[in-house]
Amino acid sequence: MSVARIHNARMRDLVVSAEAAAAFIGPGETVAMSGFTGSGYPKAVPMALAQRIEASHQAGQEFKINLLTGASTAPELDGALAKAEGLALRMPFQTDPDARKRINSGELDYIDIHLSHVAQHVWFGFYGDIDTAVVEVSSILEDGSLVPATSVGNNKTWLDLAKKVIIEVNEWQPEDILGMHDVYYGTALPPHRKPIPLVNADDRIGQHTLKVDPSKVVAVVYTNAPDRNSPFKPADADSKQIATYLIDFLKHEVSKGRLPHNLLPLQSGVGNIPNAVLAGLAESGFRGLTAFTEVIQDGMLDLLKSGVLEYASCTGFALSPEANEEFKRNIKFYRERIIMRTQEISNHPELVRRLGCIGMNGMIEADLYGNVNSTHVMGSRIMNGIGGSGDFTRNGFLSTFLSPSLAKGGDISAIVPMVSHVDHTEHDVSIIVTEQGLADLRGLAPRKRARVIIDKCAHPSFRDALNDYFERAQRDGYGMHTPHLLPEALSWHQRYIDTGSMKK
Repeated sequence: MSVARIHNARMRDLVVSAEAAAAFIGPGETVAMSGFTGSGYPKAVPMALAQRIEASHQAGQEFKINLLTGASTAPELDGALAKAEGLALRMPFQTDPDARKRINSGELDYIDIHLSHVAQHVWFGFYGDIDTAVVEVSSILEDGSLVPATSVGNNKTWLDLAKKVIIEVNEWQPEDILGMHDVYYGTALPPHRKPIPLVNADDRIGQHTLKVDPSKVVAVVYTNAPDRNSPFKPADADSKQIATYLIDFLKHEVSKGRLPHNLLPLQSGVGNIPNAVLAGLAESGFRGLTAFTEVIQDGMLDLLKSGVLEYASCTGFALSPEANEEFKRNIKFYRERIIMRTQEISNHPELVRRLGCIGMNGMIEADLYGNVNSTHVMGSRIMNGIGGSGDFTRNGFLSTFLSPSLAKGGDISAIVPMVSHVDHTEHDVSIIVTEQGLADLRGLAPRKRARVIIDKCAHPSFRDALNDYFERAQRDGYGMHTPHLLPEALSWHQRYIDTGSMKK
């Protein structure tokens, strides 16, 4: 078995198979694993653990764990453990269809929280002790420090708090990634906190590697397997139109003196529409852009390569297979332009406010007054989770939400009388954009917001119904500040559940 990436003698002595490493994890444990949006997650131990869990179930023995990560992972982790019915609790974010199915059927408890809260909550013990950490790294240095892989996430917290540590050394990860990371060890819990010394998005305030107590390391597993992210679909007409509206708006803000010519640090959620916005920025004429975000997608790599984006700060990647190969092939170029931080820094509300980030995130629906639902279908079924969108929405300089105006072939309107679940309140939402137009909600009282959202963002097939609801709500509702007809406010959602369409 190769140990070329393991330069510490003690760590080399701990190299075992994935099956032997998985044997250190017992039923009922709380296990914290690396991974953020399909990058830097362990590839071998979760699969071996899933097989062990299945064997236990076949023998009539109960075996489930509580799973914590940075954010979403991939089929080898979330999918394998969910299919094996090996998860009792999942937090803080997921995108796996098997896990989602079990969450929505009530078989799996899911805690959906802001990503900036995770480390603090774990340090305060809200989820109990961390029994085992399973962390993927690019290499282990001679002094025993760990070179992170393509995500940092909550790995610092997991390594600090876990009773046992299992390390996966993945040879697929570029060894020259050393130097890209900035791991800050200056955070503390209240009342001992001090200001974080980061005033520019490209400031380096930490070190290149992760620390681990060698006495806690029980196994090292050698792997050679790629990160797995779904390829982005080519931008459709709606995505391109949404991107055009947003970029034109940003140019308008520059012309008014509300934004500098190189904008402010960008934050982009994951998905085809944000990726279309990034592609649009490449042709927009903007230069000298920066990013302080959670995730780097294909579009940001393109912007870095073209020089439109000077640098980007993140905690993980969400790259297509082609972009992954581009990143690895030109790792030395990107290492000079990308800084990877811990999740508690990349999503820190104080830093988002200080830097004045421009947040660009997706949504499921928005209502007449600007409340946004980004997580639940028809109020009850979780889609993925809030992730870090709230960290940037409430604290950024601009918070924008992007979505097509229709879903399910036109049976669902993204603009509704009242959202069926609230993730982002009207107080935090600045801009809503669909392929129909852009609604700037800043400085508008509720009833004026309603007019702008209906006129600018609603699809014509639902616009008359929205206007009818709003007019009657003003006439017959309980009050005029935020007019609603409570018996009807969620009737569109109920109609979809009953008939398969929001339309009458």
